[in-house]
Amino acid sequence: MPNARTEVKLPVEEIYARMGAQPPDFPKYTTQLMNLANQNPQGTRPEVVGQMSELVREADPASFREWKQWYEERHPDALERATERIANHVEKLRQAIQAIDRNMIRNWVKDLVLIKTVEGLLIERAVLDYLSEVHGVAYTAAAPAEESKGIDGYLGDVPVSVKPHTYESKTSVKQQTLRGHLILYRKTSKYLTIWYDPEVLEQAP
Repeated sequence: MPNARTEVKLPVEEIYARMGAQPPDFPKYTTQLMNLANQNPQGTRPEVVGQMSELVREADPASFREWKQWYEERHPDALERATERIANHVEKLRQAIQAIDRNMIRNWVKDLVLIKTVEGLLIERAVLDYLSEVHGVAYTAAAPAEESKGIDGYLGDVPVSVKPHTYESKTSVKQQTLRGHLILYRKTSKYLTIWYDPEVLEQAP
């Protein structure tokens, strides 16, 4: 930090006092759980509670009390609707937490550490092995120099790139043209769905 700057620390309680509000007092870990519970029902989305940044600018309150009165007059049911959405999901989390034991935690850690870290590579190889068998063409792995260009392997003499289905929405068309034939996949708990152009592989020697 530059020497010319002075550091000042204000207690949170003082900030709340200046706003005319009381600081909340939540038991440890409860806010983390409530944040987690809010992710699925999205109880605090704009369609439920309003676009808060715009509402605050519109109200332009001088104090918390003024803001609270302004907001509740215009959105009288918003807090209750948000609370109901989140409370329902908290109950689902409560039931899920009760089902978790040490063995389940170990299986989760195993999945995260041993499976998900290598999952992409193994799926890529499984997809190419499957398409090689279906179309009767040889599958060969790409060399490191080819991998740097986005080529994951060859089916016959056709260079291919195997990517998750979200790839196209995250990559520009220009970047996509630099790669081999694009094969997309989506993995769920039950299926691995593959998208590709069979005609390209039918022409492979």
